[in-house]
Amino acid sequence: MGTHARRARMSGVREGTAARLLARLAVLAALGTVVVLVLALRVGGLVILGAGLLGLVVCAAGAWWFLAHRGVVRLLGALVAVAAPIAVLVYFAYDGLWLAALVLIACWGATLLCARAALRRAAPQPPRRALAAARPQHPVLIMNPKSGGGKVERFHLAERAEEFGARVLLLDPAEPSDVALLARQAVADGADLLGVAGGDGTQALVAAVAAEHGLPFLVISAGTRNHFAMDLGLDRSDPARCLDALADGEELRVDLGDVAGRAFVNTVSFGVYADVVQRPEYRDDKAGTALNLMPDLLGGEGTPPLDARADATELTGQQALLVSNNPYGSPDELTGGPRRARLDGGELGVLGLRVEGAAQAADLAVRGSQSAGLTVLTARRVEVTADADEIPVAVDGEALRMPTPVVCTLRPGALRVLVPRDRPGVVPPAPPVNWRRLLGLALGRPVRTPGHRSRDGRKALPHD
Repeated sequence: MGTHARRARMSGVREGTAARLLARLAVLAALGTVVVLVLALRVGGLVILGAGLLGLVVCAAGAWWFLAHRGVVRLLGALVAVAAPIAVLVYFAYDGLWLAALVLIACWGATLLCARAALRRAAPQPPRRALAAARPQHPVLIMNPKSGGGKVERFHLAERAEEFGARVLLLDPAEPSDVALLARQAVADGADLLGVAGGDGTQALVAAVAAEHGLPFLVISAGTRNHFAMDLGLDRSDPARCLDALADGEELRVDLGDVAGRAFVNTVSFGVYADVVQRPEYRDDKAGTALNLMPDLLGGEGTPPLDARADATELTGQQALLVSNNPYGSPDELTGGPRRARLDGGELGVLGLRVEGAAQAADLAVRGSQSAGLTVLTARRVEVTADADEIPVAVDGEALRMPTPVVCTLRPGALRVLVPRDRPGVVPPAPPVNWRRLLGLALGRPVRTPGHRSRDGRKALPHD
């Protein structure tokens, strides 16, 4: 066994031990929740649960009225959404239930926190096979000075890149630029690497050219949200660190999404969000534009309802549909933002939403991903149709219109991404809470670790 394999094996053992400890803490916290609830029956334990659930349902209904209506109904919805949780708190305080409620919330919160941490550590992480990469001799980097509020200038990215021997093409904010054409010209001039300091939409356009010519691609996290950089394990707080890959880098093979012949690295959105971003006023007033359009969109007066076929699964009457390059983590996980466990799984993530009233909004708030209004699945091919010749589509946040049907597919391993050897790494998304698996961990069930052999004799590979 080599040194790397031994280290991976030891790291896996440590993770397994931590997972079992966290699982036991989660079970103890869950038992504590039950005990507190039983002891609180004298002072209204069931009333606490009922009042909390009722407050959540009423708040969700108010939020729906606020989004789906205008005028007096919208004002009423806002008041209900704000007043419901306040009323629950006032009731707890007035009836002397606040202490029991606080202890219940603390115990249940500790249960979920420990449970998710245990399952995250116990989940076998897919291997990210990083390959040794030669130092590029003629790298060309395209930089958008306006992206991310001016990160190119703030972090001196152009100067730093030139120190590494890169040729930098600065976009002119005053004139629209065809970045794909600039990338193709750079390839014709002898570039052996293409890179982008900009938003994910620009990243996707240049990544498509790099994949077409088999060149490595460098992601510089100079956009606003940098979802692609985050899921590659890059440093989003200091984009200059991404440039270290030009001197000491390694290569990852990742998938590249395709929607009607156009590449995407993160998501393709259809329906409500896609229609909102089409509007010219959206850039200057995102919240105001969305609130102004929501009643028409949710009421079916804007974009027509969407039908989709994800492999063999039919989705009908969807108000919003999100197709992603590899699936994101559980929609129930609200902390840390959406993440993808891997970018080389060879499958599209699909999330469909259909909420037609306050009752369904409340059901979604209570049941989360188990709600009938939310569909979460994976597929290799997604075809989206509607009762229209063309529909609005947002590709990595870029507003477009495409003729129906719109087909999304994936090109497995099509993109070579150069990343620094020294990078923060990927934080795996928290899996859904599986109580049976959690109990198994707490009772000492073996945890799969890198390097051990499974029952069929295959060896699990270490991951970085």
